[in-house]
Amino acid sequence: MGLFQSFNISASGMTAERFRFDTIAQNIANVNTTRTEDGTPYRRKIVTFQEKTVTPFSTYYSSSRARAVGNGVKVTSVKEDTETDFIMEYDPAHPDADENGYVSYPNVNTVTEMTNLIDATRAYEANTTAFEASKSMARTGLSIGK
Repeated sequence: MGLFQSFNISASGMTAERFRFDTIAQNIANVNTTRTEDGTPYRRKIVTFQEKTVTPFSTYYSSSRARAVGNGVKVTSVKEDTETDFIMEYDPAHPDADENGYVSYPNVNTVTEMTNLIDATRAYEANTTAFEASKSMARTGLSIGK
């Protein structure tokens, strides 16, 4: 693995986690949005990552000289959480209340979102640490020639 490849791997992880931050922030910002453009409550969004250019296992199996090389990570999708139900609260005075007085609030749980935010922060910090370690190795390698 080359030096710049390690920079690229760490940078792709930081970019993906930054996108995850933005999605979590959007979920938290819409925790009380009972009506979107299509008339339904906001649905929580979930970000999915995948390794860039996955190498098939058969390549490693058939070649004795093959080695695993990381390629970084990319965002593959942002999906709406359709598995979790909306939160129903009784509030007959609310403009979006149904005929029984219940309001459908988004399926966003602030505790879950904050936990995901902590997880994304730790992953971002790990990528930053790996980037700094690669940079330090490069600097040390360049100083050997002095």
